Amino acid sequence: MSSIYSFTSSISSISPLTSPRKSFNYNNKYIPIIHSSLQGTVAPSVAEPLLLNAVRGEDVERPPVWLMRQAGRYMKSYQILCEKHPSFRERSENVDLVVEISLQPWKVFRPDGVILFSDILTPLSGMNIPFDIVKGKGPVIFNPLRTAEDVDQVREFVPEESVPYVGEALTILRKEVENKAAVLGFVGAPFTLASYVVEGGSSKHFSKIKRLAFSQPKILHALLQKFATSMAKYIQYQADNGAQAVQIFDSWATELSPVDFEEFSLPYLKQIVDTVKQSHPTLPLILYASGSGGLLERLALTGVDVVSLDWSVDMAEGRRRLGPDVAVQGNVDPGVLFGSKEFITNRINDVVKSR
Repeated sequence: MSSIYSFTSSISSISPLTSPRKSFNYNNKYIPIIHSSLQGTVAPSVAEPLLLNAVRGEDVERPPVWLMRQAGRYMKSYQILCEKHPSFRERSENVDLVVEISLQPWKVFRPDGVILFSDILTPLSGMNIPFDIVKGKGPVIFNPLRTAEDVDQVREFVPEESVPYVGEALTILRKEVENKAAVLGFVGAPFTLASYVVEGGSSKHFSKIKRLAFSQPKILHALLQKFATSMAKYIQYQADNGAQAVQIFDSWATELSPVDFEEFSLPYLKQIVDTVKQSHPTLPLILYASGSGGLLERLALTGVDVVSLDWSVDMAEGRRRLGPDVAVQGNVDPGVLFGSKEFITNRINDVVKSR
């Protein structure tokens, strides 16, 4: 089995990825792939990026590491850039800025994965859903979707027309990184995207989307279907322009009970995976859903190659529950970074050694 560890929060967090197809061993010992922000981790120049080899379950010389958080408050270079370009949408929709920000962690830490600087809501404008991301407040949907008429106004996403800067940035990143690391793209999952556009932004209780789900499910299913079709196209577009793996963020799926997850999230995730695998059968797909300990067996049913585990799930137990055909990524608590270097090292080693 192979594993990957990634830092996910603004102060970073580690998560491992383990691959199913073939044992990931080095000298007959289990080795995970690590995504992290620790300085001094350097990816060697290889024909294929280390991260991709690990996802496939091949033997690799060490655990891969990458920064799932992209750039953030922890980098001075990003802080300076934000002062010059205070609008998040400008930073994430300008090719030069996207490339510069995406490469900031790469230039400092040399991780094994370089993830596109973007946002899961980036496609919304191209779907006729006006939005902004406001500093100190987060996403704002100007006209939340609540009725069948609202959903009818949602257009199917055509990435070549709506977000050409994403394709251009990915193409440039591939040239810059030169297979010394894997270039990763990402998209939002249908239920998570629907949560934002129905709630009108971030939410604590998700009362509006649950009201819609439980009182007018046909309307929500129509919206989820539009997102599923559009996100499958978006993944294909990213892969065609340079992404070597794509992560699907279903951040809010864990607000659903298991039975509701099976109705409002799982079918659409599976549809996306099935569609993408038909056109891009070797493209690794990663599923990230924070707080997903109660849904692990169901996450495996999506058909993704990798499932991210957070720190609330024991790595060995998570691997057992997911089965032998799914790689695992996770899972150190980001709060560990408040500890000493020795404490951090020990916690990382514990995860790496876990089975």
